[in-house]
Amino acid sequence: MTQPNGILLSTAYFGPVRYFSKLAGYPEIYLEQHENFTKQTFRNRAVILGANGPVPLIVPVEKGRGPKIKIKDLRIAYHEEWQRTHWRTIFSAYNSSPFFEYYADDLESFFRKKFNFLFDLNLQITKTILEILEIPANLKLTVDFEQFPETYLNFRERINPKVHRNLDDPGFSAKPYTQVFSEKFGFVADLSILDLLFNEGPSAHQLLLDSFVDRSC
Repeated sequence: MTQPNGILLSTAYFGPVRYFSKLAGYPEIYLEQHENFTKQTFRNRAVILGANGPVPLIVPVEKGRGPKIKIKDLRIAYHEEWQRTHWRTIFSAYNSSPFFEYYADDLESFFRKKFNFLFDLNLQITKTILEILEIPANLKLTVDFEQFPETYLNFRERINPKVHRNLDDPGFSAKPYTQVFSEKFGFVADLSILDLLFNEGPSAHQLLLDSFVDRSC
Protein backbone atom coordinates (compact mmCIF):
# COMPACT_ATOMS: atom_id res chain seq x y z
CA MET A 1 0.00 0.00 0.00
CA THR A 2 1.24 3.50 -0.84
CA GLN A 3 2.48 5.38 2.19
CA PRO A 4 0.18 8.32 3.03
CA ASN A 5 1.74 11.76 2.82
CA GLY A 6 -0.29 13.05 5.71
CA ILE A 7 -3.63 13.01 7.49
CA LEU A 8 -6.86 15.02 7.58
CA LEU A 9 -8.25 15.70 11.05
CA SER A 10 -11.17 17.57 12.51
CA THR A 11 -10.55 20.35 14.98
CA ALA A 12 -10.45 19.28 18.65
CA TYR A 13 -10.71 20.89 22.08
CA PHE A 14 -7.67 19.62 24.02
CA GLY A 15 -7.83 16.56 21.78
CA PRO A 16 -7.22 13.02 23.04
CA VAL A 17 -3.88 11.23 23.05
CA ARG A 18 -4.73 9.42 19.82
CA TYR A 19 -5.37 12.74 18.08
CA PHE A 20 -1.99 14.10 19.16
CA SER A 21 -0.24 10.87 18.21
CA LYS A 22 -1.35 11.61 14.64
CA LEU A 23 -0.04 15.15 14.91
CA ALA A 24 3.30 13.80 16.12
CA GLY A 25 3.50 10.91 13.66
CA TYR A 26 2.53 12.33 10.26
CA PRO A 27 4.71 14.74 8.27
CA GLU A 28 1.78 16.89 7.18
CA ILE A 29 -1.63 17.51 8.72
CA TYR A 30 -4.71 19.18 7.30
CA LEU A 31 -7.27 20.51 9.78
CA GLU A 32 -10.81 20.63 8.42
CA GLN A 33 -12.39 24.07 8.73
CA HIS A 34 -15.18 23.82 6.15
CA GLU A 35 -17.15 20.85 7.45
CA ASN A 36 -20.49 21.35 9.18
CA PHE A 37 -20.38 21.24 12.96
CA THR A 38 -21.12 17.82 14.45
CA LYS A 39 -22.40 17.52 18.01
CA GLN A 40 -21.07 15.15 20.69
CA THR A 41 -17.55 14.96 19.25
CA PHE A 42 -14.10 16.10 20.32
CA ARG A 43 -14.64 19.27 18.32
CA ASN A 44 -16.04 20.93 21.42
CA ARG A 45 -15.31 18.50 24.21
CA ALA A 46 -12.43 16.88 26.05
CA VAL A 47 -12.40 14.00 28.52
CA ILE A 48 -10.15 14.08 31.58
CA LEU A 49 -9.86 11.76 34.58
CA GLY A 50 -11.19 12.96 37.92
CA ALA A 51 -11.55 11.39 41.34
CA ASN A 52 -14.84 9.77 40.29
CA GLY A 53 -13.78 8.67 36.83
CA PRO A 54 -13.77 10.24 33.34
CA VAL A 55 -15.17 13.77 33.19
CA PRO A 56 -16.30 15.48 29.96
CA LEU A 57 -15.51 19.16 29.49
CA ILE A 58 -17.90 20.64 26.94
CA VAL A 59 -17.58 24.04 25.29
CA PRO A 60 -21.07 25.49 24.72
CA VAL A 61 -21.67 26.95 21.28
CA GLU A 62 -24.13 29.42 19.85
CA LYS A 63 -26.96 28.02 17.78
CA GLY A 64 -26.90 29.12 14.16
CA ARG A 65 -29.81 30.39 12.12
CA GLY A 66 -29.94 27.13 10.20
CA PRO A 67 -29.36 23.46 10.98
CA LYS A 68 -25.91 23.53 9.39
CA ILE A 69 -23.02 25.83 10.16
CA LYS A 70 -19.39 25.54 9.13
CA ILE A 71 -17.05 24.72 11.98
CA LYS A 72 -14.93 27.81 11.23
CA ASP A 73 -18.00 30.02 11.70
CA LEU A 74 -19.23 28.40 14.91
CA ARG A 75 -19.29 30.87 17.78
CA ILE A 76 -18.62 29.99 21.40
CA ALA A 77 -21.41 30.73 23.88
CA TYR A 78 -20.62 32.58 27.09
CA HIS A 79 -24.04 32.64 28.74
CA GLU A 80 -22.58 30.37 31.41
CA GLU A 81 -19.16 30.48 33.10
CA TRP A 82 -17.88 27.35 31.43
CA GLN A 83 -14.27 28.57 31.38
CA ARG A 84 -14.22 28.92 35.14
CA THR A 85 -15.87 25.52 35.57
CA HIS A 86 -13.45 23.80 33.18
CA TRP A 87 -10.37 25.21 34.87
CA ARG A 88 -11.64 24.34 38.35
CA THR A 89 -12.33 20.79 37.18
CA ILE A 90 -8.88 20.50 35.61
CA PHE A 91 -7.23 21.92 38.73
CA SER A 92 -9.10 19.50 40.97
CA ALA A 93 -8.09 16.54 38.79
CA TYR A 94 -4.44 17.40 38.19
CA ASN A 95 -3.09 19.82 40.79
CA SER A 96 -1.30 16.91 42.48
CA SER A 97 0.14 15.56 39.21
CA PRO A 98 3.93 15.74 38.71
CA PHE A 99 3.94 18.43 36.01
CA PHE A 100 0.83 20.50 36.69
CA GLU A 101 2.74 23.48 38.05
CA TYR A 102 5.05 23.48 35.02
CA TYR A 103 2.27 23.99 32.50
CA ALA A 104 -0.60 25.53 34.46
CA ASP A 105 0.28 29.14 33.66
CA ASP A 106 0.54 28.49 29.92
CA LEU A 107 -2.80 26.71 29.79
CA GLU A 108 -4.86 28.73 32.26
CA SER A 109 -4.82 31.66 29.85
CA PHE A 110 -7.24 29.76 27.60
CA PHE A 111 -9.78 29.89 30.41
CA ARG A 112 -9.44 33.64 30.85
CA LYS A 113 -9.38 34.96 27.29
CA LYS A 114 -12.62 34.87 25.34
CA PHE A 115 -12.34 33.58 21.80
CA ASN A 116 -15.23 34.31 19.46
CA PHE A 117 -14.96 31.14 17.40
CA LEU A 118 -14.48 27.53 18.50
CA PHE A 119 -12.11 26.76 15.63
CA ASP A 120 -9.79 29.61 16.61
CA LEU A 121 -9.73 28.50 20.24
CA ASN A 122 -8.97 24.91 19.30
CA LEU A 123 -6.28 25.89 16.81
CA GLN A 124 -4.46 28.04 19.34
CA ILE A 125 -4.72 25.31 22.00
CA THR A 126 -3.35 22.70 19.59
CA LYS A 127 -0.46 24.92 18.51
CA THR A 128 0.38 25.66 22.15
CA ILE A 129 0.44 21.98 23.11
CA LEU A 130 2.60 21.17 20.10
CA GLU A 131 5.00 23.95 21.07
CA ILE A 132 5.16 22.80 24.70
CA LEU A 133 5.96 19.25 23.61
CA GLU A 134 8.32 20.41 20.86
CA ILE A 135 6.39 18.54 18.18
CA PRO A 136 7.24 20.07 14.76
CA ALA A 137 3.85 19.39 13.19
CA ASN A 138 3.20 20.90 9.76
CA LEU A 139 -0.37 22.15 10.14
CA LYS A 140 -2.42 23.28 7.17
CA LEU A 141 -6.05 24.37 6.93
CA THR A 142 -8.39 23.04 4.27
CA VAL A 143 -9.38 25.55 1.59
CA ASP A 144 -12.74 23.91 0.90
CA PHE A 145 -14.63 20.81 1.97
CA GLU A 146 -13.15 17.66 0.43
CA GLN A 147 -10.30 19.70 -1.07
CA PHE A 148 -7.25 17.89 0.24
CA PRO A 149 -4.70 15.57 -1.37
CA GLU A 150 -5.94 12.08 -2.20
CA THR A 151 -2.82 10.62 -0.64
CA TYR A 152 -3.92 11.80 2.83
CA LEU A 153 -5.80 9.64 5.33
CA ASN A 154 -9.25 10.97 6.22
CA PHE A 155 -9.64 10.83 10.00
CA ARG A 156 -12.25 13.55 10.45
CA GLU A 157 -14.83 11.13 11.83
CA ARG A 158 -12.61 8.31 13.11
CA ILE A 159 -11.65 9.76 16.49
CA ASN A 160 -14.81 10.06 18.55
CA PRO A 161 -15.71 10.19 22.28
CA LYS A 162 -18.63 7.82 21.68
CA VAL A 163 -17.20 4.29 21.84
CA HIS A 164 -19.75 2.84 19.42
CA ARG A 165 -18.85 5.53 16.85
CA ASN A 166 -15.09 5.31 17.37
CA LEU A 167 -13.82 3.37 14.38
CA ASP A 168 -11.07 0.82 14.71
CA ASP A 169 -7.63 2.35 14.37
CA PRO A 170 -4.75 -0.12 14.00
CA GLY A 171 -2.48 2.91 13.61
CA PHE A 172 -2.74 3.68 17.32
CA SER A 173 -1.62 1.62 20.28
CA ALA A 174 -2.03 3.39 23.63
CA LYS A 175 1.07 3.15 25.81
CA PRO A 176 0.24 3.03 29.54
CA TYR A 177 1.61 5.69 31.83
CA THR A 178 1.05 6.54 35.49
CA GLN A 179 -2.08 8.61 36.08
CA VAL A 180 -3.19 10.49 39.19
CA PHE A 181 -5.93 7.97 39.93
CA SER A 182 -4.22 4.84 38.59
CA GLU A 183 -4.61 3.00 41.88
CA LYS A 184 -8.35 3.58 41.78
CA PHE A 185 -9.18 3.02 38.10
CA GLY A 186 -6.13 1.37 36.58
CA PHE A 187 -4.92 2.86 33.32
CA VAL A 188 -7.59 4.78 31.37
CA ALA A 189 -6.49 5.09 27.75
CA ASP A 190 -6.89 7.91 25.27
CA LEU A 191 -7.92 10.73 27.57
CA SER A 192 -7.34 14.38 26.72
CA ILE A 193 -3.76 15.39 26.00
CA LEU A 194 -3.99 17.30 29.29
CA ASP A 195 -3.88 14.01 31.18
CA LEU A 196 -0.71 12.87 29.43
CA LEU A 197 0.92 16.29 29.68
CA PHE A 198 0.33 16.80 33.40
CA ASN A 199 1.34 13.25 34.29
CA GLU A 200 4.35 12.78 32.02
CA GLY A 201 5.61 16.25 31.14
CA PRO A 202 8.41 16.27 28.52
CA SER A 203 8.17 12.48 28.20
CA ALA A 204 4.74 12.91 26.64
CA HIS A 205 6.29 13.56 23.23
CA GLN A 206 8.00 10.17 23.15
CA LEU A 207 4.89 8.42 24.47
CA LEU A 208 2.92 9.91 21.58
CA LEU A 209 5.48 8.60 19.10
CA ASP A 210 5.48 5.19 20.80
CA SER A 211 1.67 5.10 20.48
CA PHE A 212 1.81 5.88 16.77
CA VAL A 213 1.75 2.86 14.49
CA ASP A 214 1.96 3.76 10.82
CA ARG A 215 0.07 1.00 9.06
CA SER A 216 -1.31 3.18 6.26
CA CYS A 217 -4.82 2.56 7.54
